Amino acid sequence: MSTASESPARPDDLITVDDLVDTQRYPLVGRDLPSVDARHAAYWHAVETARVGLRSDGCALLKQFVTPAAVRLLNDEITAAKPSTHFSSQVINPYFHTEVNPEFSDDHAVNTFTERSSGFIPGDAWPAVCAMDTLFRAPAVCRLLADCLEIDELHCYDDPLAGLTANILDPGQQFPWHFDTNDFAVTVLVQPAEEGGLFEYAPAVRSADDEGFEAVGNLLRGGREGVHTLDLQPGDLQIFRGRYSLHRVTRVAPASQPRHAAIFAYTQQPGVIGRVVRTRQLFGRVLPEHEEAERRRVREDDLLD
Repeated sequence: MSTASESPARPDDLITVDDLVDTQRYPLVGRDLPSVDARHAAYWHAVETARVGLRSDGCALLKQFVTPAAVRLLNDEITAAKPSTHFSSQVINPYFHTEVNPEFSDDHAVNTFTERSSGFIPGDAWPAVCAMDTLFRAPAVCRLLADCLEIDELHCYDDPLAGLTANILDPGQQFPWHFDTNDFAVTVLVQPAEEGGLFEYAPAVRSADDEGFEAVGNLLRGGREGVHTLDLQPGDLQIFRGRYSLHRVTRVAPASQPRHAAIFAYTQQPGVIGRVVRTRQLFGRVLPEHEEAERRRVREDDLLD
């Protein structure tokens, strides 16, 4: 088992998930050990703690999930892949729309637009064998996340661009208030900003049948009611239900180092591909897989996005 003081193996040494995760704090044993085993108790303690957070406000933190040495390795990989980042600057509303909707008033949440100026490293930029991919695809990590989310199983998001990504906020950039299209997101903070770059969220602002426009509008106007600010540290893994909770990453200060976060996307069904419009916004391109998936897509709700 790895500890915080050990260095992970080099990628060419066929790095394993045990080289990356603090397995003393988070034994990756799933449901297989008998209850008398101490690792069984530690595993379920972590799971139950995460479940409490997810049930209460849609957010769970597995503090120091990735060891410090592994965080450095992840950041080295992100830095190496950073030339592939698609940076874009848009003004968007919380639903990623960029144009005024005449069905709503000018001061409505739907017609309130804020600068988004961040970047994403696409999934096809990573080497076939790397620490990022190893952590993302580890069956034991998927099992742990599924148990935290209280679902039967998870599958790696099959999207060739958005499955395994890194979000980059360089100095002066921000990711404004928005909703996710997927039910939950899994991220690992790899390099924090020295100033700014804080993750903030307002849980359960909307539901599947209620957009919650009044609450959304209040937050867009600077309101702070219900807003949580996370104290994220390098190596912390976050599970977040962003479909119904408005959230953002505040602007990174001009003199700060960039903020790097690994994003691991999972789905409850296999073979899921992302939407064309959102993919093009975040990565600047789409692939044939996205076009084909769009033709076959069936929406699960009537939310704006």
